[in-house]
Amino acid sequence: MKLLRYGAMGQEKPGALDRKGTLRDLSGHIDDLAGAALLPESLEKLKALDLESLPAVEGSPRLGPCVGKAGKFVAIGLNYADHAAESGVDVPKEPVIFMKATSCICGPNDNVVIPRNSQKCDWEVELACVIGTPGKYIDEADALSHVAGYCVVNDVSERGFQLEGTGQWVKGKSADTFGPVGPWLVTTDEVPDPQDLRIWLEVNGHRYQDGSTRTMVFTMAHLISYVSRFMSLQSGDIITTGTPPGVGMGQTPPTYLKPGDSITLSIEGLGEQRQHVVAAD
Repeated sequence: MKLLRYGAMGQEKPGALDRKGTLRDLSGHIDDLAGAALLPESLEKLKALDLESLPAVEGSPRLGPCVGKAGKFVAIGLNYADHAAESGVDVPKEPVIFMKATSCICGPNDNVVIPRNSQKCDWEVELACVIGTPGKYIDEADALSHVAGYCVVNDVSERGFQLEGTGQWVKGKSADTFGPVGPWLVTTDEVPDPQDLRIWLEVNGHRYQDGSTRTMVFTMAHLISYVSRFMSLQSGDIITTGTPPGVGMGQTPPTYLKPGDSITLSIEGLGEQRQHVVAAD
């Protein structure tokens, strides 16, 4: 299934795409794509529905983030060897974990707002998973069974905030709108191998990132297991898994986002995001 949330910010309703791409309302069956609605038993009930019998949503409503009430937004740094190289650092011997504030989460096509005093706002297309079955100390062999689905994330980053001064990554990763998530949460039965997906990003029509999840240093299953050693994972938690090369910081000379830019990004089978870049008020 391709699950989603639609409607005004903070008032999103759950929905799904049927086989013809028509948006159907799921609010008669679940309150939100959050918490217990992401457990395997709930997803199985949704999969059993005849989507074409559900109310069609008219028009072209705003799409919200494809998961609601995420408790944690966990991110992995330098998880593609060629991105580590363009960043001027060695490939890590174990995953680099940082957090993005959940207040940065926004819809896949919402504006990206450059924060005040920003000079180095950057892009990163990433594959993310959303946890369905909670767990801790999860075995790698069982890790993918804890996933409710996969989605696209733009890990928007302010490199000055991230790497200069005190150099705390969370500062550069957490501004409002720095976490577009969606458009869809694609259930695992539609993604047989998360390690074999094409992934790309364009700014103003120029393709900067064009890679494959095959080149991840640490696989999705390994990352879920690894993160669960240090924190329990709950339904609705997001884990985003790093970006391939082609970020603005790695260009010669470095190229950063500015008001008026447009960003388009996609992962095979998981849909496309489109964002317009604006300045903070």
